This record gives sequence, C-alpha cells and structure tokens, in this order.
Amino acid sequence: MALHPSYAPNFYSIEDILATQERIPCKFLGNVPDMGHLNPSTLEKDLAAGTVLELPVWLVQELSLGRHSIVATELPKIYKESYREILKADACAVDLHKFNLYFYELGKHIKHFDRKGDVHDILLHTFKTRFRQIMDLADHSVSDPTVQERLETLEARLFSDAYDARTKLNAWLVESGAILEAANMVVNHKKRKRMNLDIIM
Repeated sequence: MALHPSYAPNFYSIEDILATQERIPCKFLGNVPDMGHLNPSTLEKDLAAGTVLELPVWLVQELSLGRHSIVATELPKIYKESYREILKADACAVDLHKFNLYFYELGKHIKHFDRKGDVHDILLHTFKTRFRQIMDLADHSVSDPTVQERLETLEARLFSDAYDARTKLNAWLVESGAILEAANMVVNHKKRKRMNLDIIM
C-alpha cells in the first residue's frame, strides 16, 4: 500500500495541516523583540527569555531549526514516558482515538524533538502491535459496528481498505461461480514427485 501523501510530508495535505496544529509546550531561550503579544499574560512589547508558551507544531519546527534554536521543546503528554509505558504494556487495549486523532501523523513530526528516539520506537511498536488486530477487526466488524470509533485516522483508513477488500473477496467467492483449481505448476510438481517415488520403489 502506498503511503498517504502527507507522509512526505505534504504541505497541502489536510491531515498534515490538522496534525501540526497541535500545540506543544516550549521555552524561549532568549529575548525575542516585538513578540510580546504572543504571551497573553503580559503587556510587554518583547518576549522575555524563559517564557513558556504552547505553540503549534508547525511554528515550533521553524523556531527550532538550525544551530541556534530559539526554543527548547517538551514532548506532548501522549508521547511522554507514562503514556509510552501504557502502550508498551498493551497497545491493543488503548483507545488511540482519544489519545489523538492523528497519533502517528503527529508523532512523525514530534520524533524530531526527541533525541533519545523513544517516540520513534513507540510509534513503530504501537503500529506493529495493533496492525494484526485491525486486520482481524476488518474480518469481524459486523459483530462490533463501533470499532472505527476507537481507531486513529491512519488505522481507520487501513481498516476501511481491509474491510472493502474482504467484502469484495466474499462477493467474488459467492457470486462468481468460478471453480478454484490448482495451478499447473503445482499439478506438474505433484506428478514429478510421484514419478520420482515410482523410480525409487
């Protein structure tokens, strides 16, 4: 399956835009002239060093680029150690929809602020652990129609694609009337095996 365009990332992707609107805490490392209006708790013209604000990810990415970063960032709480431990314990039991609608998409941007690589590891672990469950749910979703409400956006798309593929396969098996036969390669292989057995006997 080809990756969604937002995973490039794509500036024009709605998912990418919505994911990077998430606000994360960051601390300004120096004075920023004429930016005091960003801090609603002060009337100062300049933004003072040490000010802690919650800014959208797209802005924080720009402020933290280069050798001299303007801000020091914190991870959003859903990627911090306490939440990572929950996902490690049993990722399939977690309602990722409540964590964040764009858990993987946002994590793709957030992992650049995590030098230890813990966010990258938990994203990979969570996806690998939950993938099989999503495929199973796509096969048995009739018994639980609310299943998509517990999935984040990427998972919901995978679920929908798998469910459609399963529905089409079932329709083909029931309605096509086609008789399934072994491939010629398999038949010829069996014949060769019998011939070899006859020679040995």
